[in-house]
Amino acid sequence: MTSLRLRVFAVFALGYFVSYLFRGVNLGFAPFLSHEMGMTATDLGTLTSLYFLGFAGAQIPGGVLLDHFGPRRVTACVMLIAAAGALIFGLSHSIGMMMIGRLLIGIGVSVCLGGAFKATAQHFPVAQLTLVNGLVMAVGGLGGVAVGAPLTWLLSVAPWRGVSLGLAALTAAVAAIIWIGGPRTRDTHHQASVLEQFKGTAHILRSHAFWKTATFSALTQTVFYAMQSLWVGAFLRDVVPAGTPDAAARAASLVSVLGAAFIAGNIGFGALARAFERRGVSVQLFSGVTMVLFVIVQALLAARAPLPAPVLWAAYGALGGTGILTYAVLAEYFPPRLIGRVNTTFTLVIFVGIFLAQIAVGAALGHWTAVDGHYPAIAHQTVWAGLVVLQIAGGIWYFMPARRTGTATHAAGS
Repeated sequence: MTSLRLRVFAVFALGYFVSYLFRGVNLGFAPFLSHEMGMTATDLGTLTSLYFLGFAGAQIPGGVLLDHFGPRRVTACVMLIAAAGALIFGLSHSIGMMMIGRLLIGIGVSVCLGGAFKATAQHFPVAQLTLVNGLVMAVGGLGGVAVGAPLTWLLSVAPWRGVSLGLAALTAAVAAIIWIGGPRTRDTHHQASVLEQFKGTAHILRSHAFWKTATFSALTQTVFYAMQSLWVGAFLRDVVPAGTPDAAARAASLVSVLGAAFIAGNIGFGALARAFERRGVSVQLFSGVTMVLFVIVQALLAARAPLPAPVLWAAYGALGGTGILTYAVLAEYFPPRLIGRVNTTFTLVIFVGIFLAQIAVGAALGHWTAVDGHYPAIAHQTVWAGLVVLQIAGGIWYFMPARRTGTATHAAGS
């Protein structure tokens, strides 16, 4: 990489790392919020999910801003909203204000990945983008590692409010780094208006091709991110292993294993998909098979299969992100002029799904009585079984023979 390209990669990947860190930080905060604020599982699910609601709601206008003003200015300025949200979250003593803070965090980091992808597209050759963007996601995935054992250790020496205020300062600092270190955009082409963007999104949402291709992936991504960012910690503390003195420390370690495996999976499965494609195996089939394996791993975890926990959770992390390959699959069904909106719409569907899933899981767990903040193993197992069944239904539709003729006609008109 040239020095300019290395700078582009470094500053924008750092922004995505912060975005990913906020995504899962409530996993570490959850026990403290339950104890100090008296939050129920439903409260925790709703509070954490607001990040994803803010993220989803800002996708389309955020994309338009990136096209008009460039990734440096937009990413740096919008991240200040996340810094303000983290400040509000850490200083608040009411659930309502904490919800506002969490929503602002989601809005504030909503452009971090899109800004990074736009910046790399402006400064890297097209042939290098798959690798570079995969590396950006891998750096972001380090946030998934950080919310495991490192965050647990930090919370043992610092209060959660102090950590939240520290994250606010970190976010402001990274925004400044992007503003100063990010090169000025060279893209002067203005894209469609917000109204036109929403019109295109509506057409895509009416497309049979979109839903048939995207549903299974959206379900697996929804479940993976909803669990990784909050509920997997509770599952590990309450179920694997149940009732042992070091359950919390073991849970934190396994969360870090999951996060590290996610990074490896992002890079490795993308390369494998391309290798299999050269041998005649479509990305759609490859992605479908890996998503099926992910569902199988979830079933094994829910059933408490007698297999080494680090192996199962590494498989969970590595396979959890493979549904993201559907971005490439969708390009086969829609004309090039719609791909940007197709990607935005797919992201929107996933994050709305995560928002709903986190609330639903919290509400479902709330049907059981918690003892010292812990739910019975059967509560988690029942929730996971229900999610597995839902994904199986999506998988069946995914593999059913498609009617390719006219599948994208609803979207082509925009």
